[in-house]
Amino acid sequence: MAATLLDRTPRLERRNGLPVHVQIEQWLMEQIIRGELGTGERLPGERTLAAALRVSRMTLRQALDGLARRGVLVRLPGRKGGAFVAEPKIDCDLTGVAGFTEQMRRTHRKAGATVLSARTGPADATIAEALRIPVESPVHEIVRVRDADGTPLALERSWLPADRVRGLLDHPLNGSLYDLLADTFDLAPRTAVEYLEPVLADTADAAALGVTTGTALMQVERTANAQSGMPVEYARDRYRSDKVRLMIRTEVTA
Repeated sequence: MAATLLDRTPRLERRNGLPVHVQIEQWLMEQIIRGELGTGERLPGERTLAAALRVSRMTLRQALDGLARRGVLVRLPGRKGGAFVAEPKIDCDLTGVAGFTEQMRRTHRKAGATVLSARTGPADATIAEALRIPVESPVHEIVRVRDADGTPLALERSWLPADRVRGLLDHPLNGSLYDLLADTFDLAPRTAVEYLEPVLADTADAAALGVTTGTALMQVERTANAQSGMPVEYARDRYRSDKVRLMIRTEVTA
C-alpha cells in the first residue's frame, strides 16, 4: 500500500495559514488511520516523497520528525532504514479506578503479571503519609512487571498496609490486586489520586521492561482508597511510553 502512496499525494495549500509540514503530517496521519499505510510499512524515500509533494526535503523532514515525536513513525538510519509506520500504542484509561487487568480487558488484550518481589517491611515517611499510618509500620511491597499479550508494558511497585490486608502475600499475586482486595478483604478501591510524571528508566527499570537505560517512561504515582476513604494502596507504576498512551476522559457538568 505504501507503493501507491505517491498516487495519493494531496494538493498542499500555501496561503491558508497552516504550515505545509503540518498539512503533510495530517495527510500521512489520515493514511495510517484509514489503513492505507499499515504497521511496519516503509514510506517512500525522502527524495521521492518530497518530489511527489513538490516540497523541499527539509519541509518533509519537519513533517516526518513531528510524526516520529508522536510515536506514529519510527525512523531508522542506514541504507535499509527510512521512515516506518509504528505499532499503534495501547490506550490505558485512567478515568475512574481500574487496575491494569481491567484496562487491558477494555482493549481486548490478555493481561499478565510477573512477580519480581513480594515482601513485608517498614514504611518510610512517604509511604506512611500516603497510607496514613505511622512511619515504620509494616507494609506489603509487591513489585511486578505487567504485560499485554506477552509484551512488557509497565513496572508496578505497590505498597499496602499489612495490618489491613493480613495474609495478602499468601495469595497468588499474578492476577488483579484490585480483585484480590475486593474479593478477599472487602477493600475494593473506589477512589484514587494520581500524579503523572515523565521519568527515565534506571538500570532496574530497563532490565525489567526490556528497554535500554535512559528510555523515557511515564510514571503514575497513585494512592487508592476504599469506599470509606481509607487508603489501601500506594503505588508507583512506570509505563513504557513507546507502547502505552495514558488517557483521561473528562466531561463538563452543570
